Amino acid sequence: MPRISRSNRNQIGKPSVSFDGKHLVALYIRLSREDGDKLESDSIVNQRNKLRNFIEGKEEFVFHDTYVDDGFTGTNFDRQDFKRMISDIENRTVNCVIVKDLSRFGRDYIGVGEYLEKIFPQNNVRFIAIDDNIDSSKNVYDMMMPVRNVFNEQYAADISKKVKSAFKTKQLNGEFIGAFAPYGYKKDPHNKNKLVIDTYAADIVKRVFDMYLSGKGKIAIAKQLNSESIPCPSAYKSLNGLNYTNGQNINDTKYWTYATIHRMLKHEVYIGNTVQGTNYRMNIKVKAKMLPREQWITVKNTHEPIIDKQTWNAVQNLLQRDTRQIDFNQNISVFAGFLCCGDCGRAMAKNSYTKKNGEKSISYRCGSYQRYGSDVCTTHTIRHEVLEKVILDDINSMIINLKAFKRIVENSVKSSEKKRVSSEQEINRISVMLEKTKRLKKGLYEDYKEGLLLLDEYKSLKERYDEEEQLYANMVASLSQNDDISDSDAIAQEWVVHLLERGSIEELDRVMLSELVDEIHVFEDSKIKIIYRIEVRDLKESISAI
Repeated sequence: MPRISRSNRNQIGKPSVSFDGKHLVALYIRLSREDGDKLESDSIVNQRNKLRNFIEGKEEFVFHDTYVDDGFTGTNFDRQDFKRMISDIENRTVNCVIVKDLSRFGRDYIGVGEYLEKIFPQNNVRFIAIDDNIDSSKNVYDMMMPVRNVFNEQYAADISKKVKSAFKTKQLNGEFIGAFAPYGYKKDPHNKNKLVIDTYAADIVKRVFDMYLSGKGKIAIAKQLNSESIPCPSAYKSLNGLNYTNGQNINDTKYWTYATIHRMLKHEVYIGNTVQGTNYRMNIKVKAKMLPREQWITVKNTHEPIIDKQTWNAVQNLLQRDTRQIDFNQNISVFAGFLCCGDCGRAMAKNSYTKKNGEKSISYRCGSYQRYGSDVCTTHTIRHEVLEKVILDDINSMIINLKAFKRIVENSVKSSEKKRVSSEQEINRISVMLEKTKRLKKGLYEDYKEGLLLLDEYKSLKERYDEEEQLYANMVASLSQNDDISDSDAIAQEWVVHLLERGSIEELDRVMLSELVDEIHVFEDSKIKIIYRIEVRDLKESISAI
């Protein structure tokens, strides 16, 4: 065991006591682009060579270990290898720290001062910064050292601002600046700011969205993936050789969780959008905070999507419902989140039972009645097959009407095309008359000033030309309107096209319900009221008006 003398404790600038006359050396190396480090002169290799050369041939130094923090800012001491070095100092296996310069040790002048003026002297640690000519065992305490610390910190803050500005410019241009690509993507090998699809992970993303649409809950999805031993995003990155740490994981979780699935289902990156700038840090000493969603930087269509817009919209609609996913076999229900009592408004509760012939049946009844009895509400019971048939009949009736509406609109568009050509000719003719009237009106005042018109004649003619100008302008505006455009746009909506492509519907699914329906109100005697989404209601009103 080395002999430790405490005679020099708290004596700054005095020789530190060695272990059996030797200094057990820790070579500390740090590099960070965020701090504005010069990648060539401050590179890990150059720092290592400089430190090695410094101790080579000096018998007073016994090399113990090299501690390297690559990519860690100097504005705090939350660095992996720095902590390991301090642990070795506390365990008395190191009593000398050597760095290339003071900024390698740190750029937080208060923290640097705490180590150099208090912690190191208390532990008899010799500190050497080669380029700054600092050696606690030989030199009188350098009064300029605090100034250097302040300068290093301010330099880091200035560089940080410049880096943030450059990063924000990239973000606004839709360039990806994250250290690691989101799960499902990888960085383009030819352009690190562009995302390309990772086929294996993208297939898992599609499965997650499909399972959620089919009615599986987020916990059920996570359990399914875990049961198949599919690596979660953080584990997948590690398997691919990436030095990735998920700050949101607890105890370095290596399995799928509810939170992982939830974040994936809401991440716009999967529809081709780059979303960045979600956090804000006031300065280099303060932890980043999450910004409100409206302040995030979102650039659309920056890369190839994994999830199509129809699936995305259906999933977002279901997420907003915060439904319980229920079913008598698999905890799945096509109506989960859509049914509510027509009188009290509470969600309907599902009940399942087995008939005498062994067949399973499902019905729904008012949640208030089921919980609190008839004093609060009545049963409002409806069987699953009855509910499904009523809704299917209504949707299929809508499809028939949509097809007829589409034919009417298409014929109207053809007719309107002929009218449009005629209208354009008429607009041109009236426009010529309008310009002529404007010229005549403009010349009236000149004629009046030259005495060619009396004041009463001038006023009378000007009034007539004003009326003609207004009339011609109104005629041009009226002819320019195209009343058929709104109907054409309506039948071109994505959900309409999708519905018409399906034709007659034989079985309901949650994707279709999320596209068309907001709520289903259930009344007594198995009567229901379907509240369609606003765009569906608007189109139904247009159809009814024909």
